[in-house]
Amino acid sequence: MAEPPQSCDCFVSLPPGSKNDHVIFAKNSDRPRDEVQEVVYYPAASHASGTTVECTYISIPQVEHTYAVVLSRPAWLWGAEMGANEHGVCIGNEAVWTREPVSPEEALLGMDLVRLALERGDSAWAALRVITELLEQHGQGGACREDPEHFSYHNTFLLADRQEAWVLETAGKLWAAQKITEGVKNISNQLTIGTEISAEHPELRSVAQSQGWWKGEGEFSFSAAFSPDNPPARMELAKQRYKGGTALLQEHDGSVTAEVMMSILRDKPSGICMDSEGFRTTGSMVSILPRDTSMPCVHFFTATPDPSRSVFKPFIFSESMNPVTMVVSPQYGPDDPVRTQPRFQHKVDRKHELYKAHQAALATMEANLDAGASLQETMRFLESQCLQEIEAMLRGEVEGQELGDLFFDCVDTEIKFYQ
Repeated sequence: MAEPPQSCDCFVSLPPGSKNDHVIFAKNSDRPRDEVQEVVYYPAASHASGTTVECTYISIPQVEHTYAVVLSRPAWLWGAEMGANEHGVCIGNEAVWTREPVSPEEALLGMDLVRLALERGDSAWAALRVITELLEQHGQGGACREDPEHFSYHNTFLLADRQEAWVLETAGKLWAAQKITEGVKNISNQLTIGTEISAEHPELRSVAQSQGWWKGEGEFSFSAAFSPDNPPARMELAKQRYKGGTALLQEHDGSVTAEVMMSILRDKPSGICMDSEGFRTTGSMVSILPRDTSMPCVHFFTATPDPSRSVFKPFIFSESMNPVTMVVSPQYGPDDPVRTQPRFQHKVDRKHELYKAHQAALATMEANLDAGASLQETMRFLESQCLQEIEAMLRGEVEGQELGDLFFDCVDTEIKFYQ
């Protein structure tokens, strides 16, 4: 039996690909099975001049102001697999390997770059520039798993806001970007930008030519020049998911909604939703970004593994935000194994309250299939009702109430159903 593709997927739909004049963003985060994904909110903040910010492995200069962000991330690290900020910018990242060697040195993780870009970029393009400038200054590298075995990679990113989306693909400090203004697009663990380059590193083509990856004449294709000759098996296997994701998007092109994106993230035949012995989908996100700036952006998170057996819960930025500690993992400070030497010498318990309740409910569902099916049906009905209310609010038919409490209330309700 073929090994399932161990990778992630990001999706975006822009009008006319999506309905209701909305941009829809989505991502599945596939990680080692024992990792816990938490959802954390950080308010906007001002910082004293000359201060630094400690990322997963290195410290870098801090900016004077950071935007409010909501992040879905593996609980052991500083950055994020995916998230959004108060300006309606959404970002997700994917692992990729290229002809440029992966640095063995600890630098910024791709997940650190996701968080930094959300904290510092008020548009998709501005966030992209944050990433490329940080790559130039600090590079990318470091272990990407909470595991003694060093596992590192380069990164691709999908960035979206209310107006447009960008695909950013990197090879070390080099990069190419493609602007998406309409229709549907997905990325996975491979280079997808060919000749459709909208912006690039100033030395991209000269490096490719000097290495013999491009002859220096004719059209320049980023993927042709920088895709590795012998890609890792996981990168080859990801082609299946990428093609499956493309087909699902094209099937719904012109009618994409948040509910459609959730169904794509839950699709098992394509491998987009996975639950194997070693890897599984540990967290999922879907965002609605209305073109109408008078309407709020809505970001749905599972905060639990396997979206086919999880509930998407809506988060809306508000002036009065209640912390949702039920989806935040325990913190171990300077004693955390990822911050001590040798790194990852042991693991600690990172399970948050919702994760524990969800996993206990799954065990009960598997032991009693009838009761499990009933609970699953109930939870999916509640999710559907919530989606309908959100869509009605975005159409201006009803007013949003207590937006800052929405995510808290949904998480609290979910836990009570599991008990």
